[in-house]
Amino acid sequence: MPKPQVAGEILIPNLNPRSPAVESYRILRTNLTFLGVEKPLRSILVTSAVPEEGKTVTSANLAICLAEAGNRIVLVDADLRKSRLHRVFDVDNQVGLTTALSGGVGLDVALKEVNVPNLRVLPAGPKPPNPAEMLGSPRMAALLAELREQAQMVVIDSPPVIAVTDAVVLSAVVDGVVLVCRAHETTYQQAQRAKAMLEQVKARVLGVVLDQMSLNGLDSYYYQYYYYGEGDESTRRRRRKFGGH
Repeated sequence: MPKPQVAGEILIPNLNPRSPAVESYRILRTNLTFLGVEKPLRSILVTSAVPEEGKTVTSANLAICLAEAGNRIVLVDADLRKSRLHRVFDVDNQVGLTTALSGGVGLDVALKEVNVPNLRVLPAGPKPPNPAEMLGSPRMAALLAELREQAQMVVIDSPPVIAVTDAVVLSAVVDGVVLVCRAHETTYQQAQRAKAMLEQVKARVLGVVLDQMSLNGLDSYYYQYYYYGEGDESTRRRRRKFGGH
């Protein structure tokens, strides 16, 4: 697989397989699997409260980790304002989600093969003048339904919740949302506001990924991720912190 083109965004194939970062993604994958026992998770939206919290690298590595377990995965770049996944995976961005939504091409052309078995990437495509309207359109809902038919899981990278309405719009048509927060940078108020905005549209917030959490110096230069899902004690502690129940 090509090395990522965006500085600081570290992908699983470029890491030590036994590193804490890789293991954290495996834990995230396992927790999401358990969350989907009663109601299968076929589409997951990954977002953050504010920019630069690690949502794109979380989306990419989650998709890779799911694909490495033998699942057919599609990774979608729905950040139509600041797309990055085409650079991370070194694929062409002239054709992608926006061209598929506008009817310019079909998904068979827009989806890109990458050097990860079982994984395909749908880049954002050319920047449109109306991102929120495109993502909230019936055509977007139909496209997601079509992707679910082709893959066991669709992972969607979206813009930050507080910055623009795009993620909130998309959260209404996916099976669950993962919120990424950066340790020591994301404030309590920002996290609480993002959670409240998602819950206003009845989005299913699956949990929070805590990005760049120190592990006492062990592989501390890697991105570190911790995940809590619905129902365990870790979740209950953090739900109290973020105003949940």
